[in-house]
Amino acid sequence: MLTSTHPSLRAERPVEDQMQVTVMRAELAATIDRLTRVDGSHETAIARLALARFSQMQHPVHAMYEPAFCVLAQGSKRVLLGNEVYIYDGSRYLVASQNLPVSGQVIDASPESPYLGLRLVFDVKDIAALALEFGLGDTSPPSAPERGIFTGELSTTLLDPVLRLVKLLDTPQDVPALAPLITREILYRLMRSPDGWRLAQMAAVDSHSQRIAQAIGLLSQRFREPLRIDDVADAIHMSVSSLHQHFKAVTSMSPLQFQKQLRLQESRRLMIAEHLDAATAGHRVGYESQSQFNREYSRFFGLPPARDVKRLREMQLGR
Repeated sequence: MLTSTHPSLRAERPVEDQMQVTVMRAELAATIDRLTRVDGSHETAIARLALARFSQMQHPVHAMYEPAFCVLAQGSKRVLLGNEVYIYDGSRYLVASQNLPVSGQVIDASPESPYLGLRLVFDVKDIAALALEFGLGDTSPPSAPERGIFTGELSTTLLDPVLRLVKLLDTPQDVPALAPLITREILYRLMRSPDGWRLAQMAAVDSHSQRIAQAIGLLSQRFREPLRIDDVADAIHMSVSSLHQHFKAVTSMSPLQFQKQLRLQESRRLMIAEHLDAATAGHRVGYESQSQFNREYSRFFGLPPARDVKRLREMQLGR
């Protein structure tokens, strides 16, 4: 499945609106460019806001996405969730409404026109408070997929608070008072969007999305242990069949596939950060069979563990 940009939708915008979006994106790009200067991800003085800059195409990076809002002022990025591909650029944003293991890759960047973007992580309590206060996301569209990641078209209504939030970094004395208000405005705008119900459902008591969020949390904490799907289903008060159905609807994968990705990502981190060998790392994350670990690692990352880690270390050294 491919979710990408939609030129036909953008073409239907009034010319004035398209021009205003272009101007605001250019201002956002200039601001991020000025605040970053060097490649990498940059935490900021605003809680849960990070800026990113890359001057060349990147290799895929496997990570666990938190619920977050991602905007690109310049460049484009490919995100893989299971077998699904989501592409977003300066005209579309991406939202993750669940904790999801994904692979992200910067696909459009150069020294002359670097990739410039931001990530704003959500607090589930803020989502729940807004949903309750304004009755947002009470119902989902009929037959709508429950997927925990989606893209949407950037508008001036959304770009305006995003730009104000980033420019607030120039006046750090104003951050404590104004950043929470602007962040709330951004979240409100997202929840009022066509797919905003996905965010609200994550915080709704006893919703399928909230129960799957609980299952994801349980698997994330105990991914090293043998998976008993009955235990997970009992813990979140769902039947096994319902858990499978809704878990795959949200994450595009089964609980077992989800656990496998968590194990493989953690094993890679252990080998790089703690300099463990493949056998030790595989055992540490729950694999009893070394051959099975090597086979699944190679299938997921494209190289056997030792060769993959060597390649990553050489990349870190700029070789």
